[in-house]
Amino acid sequence: MVRGRRVEQARWTRARLGRCGPPLDLLTARFDRHVYASHTHEQFSIGICVDGSEVIDYRGDHLRPGPGSIVVLAPGEMHTGRPAASDGYAYRALYPDPSLLTEGTLGDGLPYFREPLLDDPELATALSRAHTELSVCPDPLETESRLPWLLTALARRHSTSRASDDALPGAAHIAHAVRDRLADELLEPPSLALLAAEQGLSRYQLLRAFRTAMGMPPYAWLAQHRVHRARGLLDSGLKPAEVANLVGFADQAHLTRWFRRVLGVTPAAYRNSVQDGRR
Repeated sequence: MVRGRRVEQARWTRARLGRCGPPLDLLTARFDRHVYASHTHEQFSIGICVDGSEVIDYRGDHLRPGPGSIVVLAPGEMHTGRPAASDGYAYRALYPDPSLLTEGTLGDGLPYFREPLLDDPELATALSRAHTELSVCPDPLETESRLPWLLTALARRHSTSRASDDALPGAAHIAHAVRDRLADELLEPPSLALLAAEQGLSRYQLLRAFRTAMGMPPYAWLAQHRVHRARGLLDSGLKPAEVANLVGFADQAHLTRWFRRVLGVTPAAYRNSVQDGRR
């Protein structure tokens, strides 16, 4: 019996770093036969293999990423890609501007990755999860909170760049100031780049201060704050679709995703239980 071929697919999503920030392209792909022509990218190309195996011709070598591998290809460097076996491969890739890999490092040059094929299961899982979730709902604040943090970790762990000093006096004061701004402007939150510039910090320093003081990144804090605001509106009898817009979620699905994470039930189930309790 001959197994039928899976449909080849490539889906691009454009996320944005902050409400008015620069774009960052995300690619989700599965190929059984497709062979890339030799090409380059203006940005870094960072891929995570999630299934099968691939062959990438790069710097005179044949890279063979398998599931869980991270591949880092530098801007302007020629490469190709093709399946390593008949069952093909699947991967997720992101194409960040080089500046996103330098925020938490010292020096003005590009991070250099001597080994383009990396074995870092923890980071691969985090990048893959962020890629998947942001491809579905590319919230600007979430993109700006998660991806620069992970890309800085990639450069600090695996490139020749040296890590910058993480010591930051007044981290709690900085975090509380950012928290208050996000709460005050929850419908259209300012970008982290703007908030960092106002504090005379890099975005990475702001992210580190916030995570240290609050125990979570800014987007997660704001999402939980929105959930608590949504709970009060649901108590008053409003429907989830109405509430989502009033507290700044992109849509009802985004509200439901976070409501379940924080309270363990859907907004509709919560509203129904509250209404039933009043009868």
